[in-house]
Amino acid sequence: VPISWEEALDTLADKMMELRKNNEPEKLMYMRGRYSPTSTDLLYGTLPKIFGTPNYYSHSAICAEAEKMGPGYTQGFFGYRDYDLAKTKCLVVWGCDPLSSNRQVPNAIAKFSDILDRGTVIAVDPRMSASVAKANEWLPIKPGEDGALAAGIAHVLLTEGLWSKEFVGSFKDGKNLFKTGATVDETAFAEKQTHGIVKFWNIEFKDRTP
Repeated sequence: VPISWEEALDTLADKMMELRKNNEPEKLMYMRGRYSPTSTDLLYGTLPKIFGTPNYYSHSAICAEAEKMGPGYTQGFFGYRDYDLAKTKCLVVWGCDPLSSNRQVPNAIAKFSDILDRGTVIAVDPRMSASVAKANEWLPIKPGEDGALAAGIAHVLLTEGLWSKEFVGSFKDGKNLFKTGATVDETAFAEKQTHGIVKFWNIEFKDRTP
């Protein structure tokens, strides 16, 4: 049933005041979309602080800032960037659809057919996306099982000695000690550009067979 703006504002105000009277301001959560002077400075920047809730989220949390975190925590570069699709020979599209939802959609569209001509596109996604429809291989995993697949891949890479020795490093005596279910002495591995790979193996990967 349609209601007026006045009725909507009164309803919202009543609900918010009820939380304040119950001393539960943190139960208010504000989520905003793209930017505007009202949503940025007033509703997002001021209202939650005055009301007393820490739960307010910006569009950036699932867009720009989230994208920066990937290269930021892996390469130390917190900034916008795109992938070198012009030279890519094997593209693994995992849990995303660069043909419809990447920051550089036109670039991905322009380069995608060239990658298919010279290499392979593998899509890991529970849904039939635009990228999946064009990919050479589709892994339609069950929703929420990305971590299991990643751990299984890591287990195989390590037990079969397929990791990049030049980048990761290797065992000091040259013998691969990554065996299913077996704990490895961290001091036996000379690590290069990664950090804690043997620790991760002992905690998580040693039991994660495919």
